[in-house]
Amino acid sequence: MTNAERNTALYEKMFAEQETYRSWLLQQPPEEILKHTYEYTVREDVLLSLEYHDLTDAQADALLKSPSPLGDIFKEFEQRETDYMDNVFDSMVCRADAVIEAEAEKRRVLLGMPVYPYPADHALEHGELEQYRASHEANVACKEAIETAIRENYHDNRLGKESAREVLDAFGMERTMYVLANTVRHKDWDGRISHSNKEWARTIPVYENKDAWGNDHNASFVVDACNPGLTDIFLNQVRREQHLRTPLAEEEIQTEAARLLTELQAQKEPKRDHPSGDRISYQPSGTSHAGSPYAGAAARLELQVEGFYYRITFGASRNRLAFPVNETKGRRFSLWQRHALSPCTKSRTSPLLTL
Repeated sequence: MTNAERNTALYEKMFAEQETYRSWLLQQPPEEILKHTYEYTVREDVLLSLEYHDLTDAQADALLKSPSPLGDIFKEFEQRETDYMDNVFDSMVCRADAVIEAEAEKRRVLLGMPVYPYPADHALEHGELEQYRASHEANVACKEAIETAIRENYHDNRLGKESAREVLDAFGMERTMYVLANTVRHKDWDGRISHSNKEWARTIPVYENKDAWGNDHNASFVVDACNPGLTDIFLNQVRREQHLRTPLAEEEIQTEAARLLTELQAQKEPKRDHPSGDRISYQPSGTSHAGSPYAGAAARLELQVEGFYYRITFGASRNRLAFPVNETKGRRFSLWQRHALSPCTKSRTSPLLTL
């Protein structure tokens, strides 16, 4: 017999053995069949391996001597230590990482996608249906994210501040405010939404978007799965975040500097033996020394009043304002408190910083 004939004879013998095993297995109850699933699969793999590989004459003759060569090979394989479980876990890790990366890419796309404000008929007329559909899909996803954020962050009759930040980080300020403005416009009749937020919503352009049958496409991204009162609180948080993230203009800082000097001059501080003229020194953006504690700040303000020397650092945005420091005493100057007021609430009583 040639080598090919020996390997063919071995394959046919093992194939017949597998068919006999399969016929027996099919006669068993389902629970018993499940117990032998692994063995059946490995035996099938053995046959497949022999289709693509040839044994030597001596190896084929040795296995042909066995009454059940396929069963013998399975027993040999079962006793071996393999990296099968490592491969299983590695597949699990790779799949999880792929899902994480896909979700991250989706978030990047959503965050970078501009809001398409125009209705479907305008998009059709100008050949912009693709942009319209992508933006509409993002609006719906943003609406669902808002509902989820409210649901998961509402505890003990309080809506956590992180709820707004989660949505803003995923969808950006423009889309989040667009979806909320659309929601408030659709709930203009609801007394649980503040008058201030209703007025704000009217300042955001949201075009009517109805089809030929009168169906409102904008209704699909109305925040509707939670109490409107909680939606109103969520909107307050978003508007506050917008206010805090808006960079301070140098004109604002200069105006505030003059007002602070007036406040300081009005304080009843004792006169010093070494009188010195009051003055303001204003250092705008980019002039701080790289190694100084004020590097990267939007501006630095220095005040000298009645012999006291104060230095105030304004951060690049409204939620990063350093306290003034009385450098003569080396302590924090307690007359000022940080105030970053929400645009939808009335001003607090005489704040020293109203930015």
